[in-house]
Amino acid sequence: MAAPQLPTRGKWSTGIFGCFEDSSNCWVTCACPFLTFARNAEIVDEGRTSAYTAGQNYLLLCTLVPVLGATLYACTYRTKLRRHFDLPEEPFAPCGDFCVHHLCCFCALCQEHRELKNRHMDPVGGWRKAYETIMSPKEAAPIPEPGMTRK
Repeated sequence: MAAPQLPTRGKWSTGIFGCFEDSSNCWVTCACPFLTFARNAEIVDEGRTSAYTAGQNYLLLCTLVPVLGATLYACTYRTKLRRHFDLPEEPFAPCGDFCVHHLCCFCALCQEHRELKNRHMDPVGGWRKAYETIMSPKEAAPIPEPGMTRK
């Protein structure tokens, strides 16, 4: 069986409004956007920022500077993600990543989550698991044990 192919570099694997392509994450994001953001940020930062710290910062910014604080923080991670995979900006957003997060924060977070997941870096497992997934050698086919042999 062939390994699943990675999405094309330079192209989003799903659209911004494809939230229900991963309905479980969509519901989590609607209920707790800071959780999806925190998981995404840990992967995008390659473990340098823990999910706990990213989530805490997101919530703090939501509290201190409602709407704009979290938007500014989240759009920086979207920009990092786009640069890492050479992804284009959304054409409907004249101000780029800021507008996407300001106008459609739930859709943006879900799209970023799906993008990482589709590139075999599932944010739910955290950076360590994602790193092991992308860095471990592909498992070789198991060698069958000998059956009946002649003596």
